[in-house]
Amino acid sequence: MARRSRNTLALAVLGLLMEQPSHPYEMAQRLRERNKGTSFKVTTGSLYDVVEGLERDGWIRAVEIVRDGNRPERTVYEHTELGLTGFQQWIDELIRVPVNEFPKFVAAVSYVGVLGQDGAVEALTERADRLTESIEQTDQLLAAVAAPRLFMIEVEYAQAMRHAEVNWLRHTAAEMTAGAITWPKPGEY
Repeated sequence: MARRSRNTLALAVLGLLMEQPSHPYEMAQRLRERNKGTSFKVTTGSLYDVVEGLERDGWIRAVEIVRDGNRPERTVYEHTELGLTGFQQWIDELIRVPVNEFPKFVAAVSYVGVLGQDGAVEALTERADRLTESIEQTDQLLAAVAAPRLFMIEVEYAQAMRHAEVNWLRHTAAEMTAGAITWPKPGEY
């Protein structure tokens, strides 16, 4: 099998091409309309780089060049058989096999004690408040999206993870405030 991109934006491109052949500009529009910026880091340059790489590796191919009025020519792409099979295998592996992703927050929270009790409670509470605001904004965006639920299921997952994180943050901050989590005395670190 041809080599595969490690860039998860390739997943978005391959997923969009499951729906219909498209040109990169159209893909970027659909990603924005579906609020996929929460799942994939999308920039115009990175999208074109991913499309170029997928074509080079034989996962997608150009099927036509279209021109609409004064607009520049746009190359429309579709899956190859290799690309479709590879995409299915890649998705299957990513779903089945858990991997440690080493999020920055987990690294930072492992040293939360350095903030002292009050600073730690304040930081955890502020993060919970910011996440709660993000949850509410995403709920509003979801209500306005007309895409089928299956195309937005990762946003549901992300929302569930945010809710779980908010619960953990508030519970841990409350434990710190109540003294259930204690700090070592200075010099005991």
